Amino acid sequence: MTMMFGVPLATLSVLWAGAFIGALAAGGAGFAFAIAASAIWLHVLDPIQTTALIVACGTLLHITLVWPIRQSIDGVRLTPFLLGALIGVPIGVVMLTRVESSSLKLALGTGMALYGLYALLAPRLPRVSGGGRAADAAIGFFGGILGGLGGYSGVLPTIWTQLRGWSKPVARGVYQPFILFAHVLTLALVGAFAIDQDGLVLFLLALPPLCLGAFVGLRIYGHLDEVRFKQMLAAMILASGVLFLI
Repeated sequence: MTMMFGVPLATLSVLWAGAFIGALAAGGAGFAFAIAASAIWLHVLDPIQTTALIVACGTLLHITLVWPIRQSIDGVRLTPFLLGALIGVPIGVVMLTRVESSSLKLALGTGMALYGLYALLAPRLPRVSGGGRAADAAIGFFGGILGGLGGYSGVLPTIWTQLRGWSKPVARGVYQPFILFAHVLTLALVGAFAIDQDGLVLFLLALPPLCLGAFVGLRIYGHLDEVRFKQMLAAMILASGVLFLI
């Protein structure tokens, strides 16, 4: 078996591909790192190790990505989402070893693919103006559960910001720091027992393609207007749903 840096070459290739593609998606759209990376990494890594690697890489990645958009972050708007995640993430972590991953991926993938296709084809998305902060907190709660289950915290908040009709900077100023918060919580709960010496080696090896993907993604984001940004979000949600179903 061919080895590089003490890791089988096939595993390393999958690791690098997942890190780059996931970071490219997150840099451009602000989310989908977990979905894109896990769809690739789960071919060679077990679910718990994949979750730990996603939240470790995702935490570092989103710290880097949140900084350029820091002026778009509205603490009052963001707080209900974070409070929901504070309750949801621990529940998701508990469910991690008790929920059949194939059933979760089927349900989540189908829903995302259908919504993404609808968002791409619909001339205008419906606007959800009701519910207030309680509805935002509920989205944060369920997003937190998905974050604890597999690092998928950004799925529901991203869709929700579209349905709220929020602009490009406002939307990203909500779901980007939300993902970071959920990742930090998940890492604190899962990382202590899931990131062993092998996991640490994989994390360090993933850093170069992670940085490269984030850089390229941010360059793409900077050239998107409101319409193109929303189209890209819809396309990313659709593609993420399809990846779940493969």
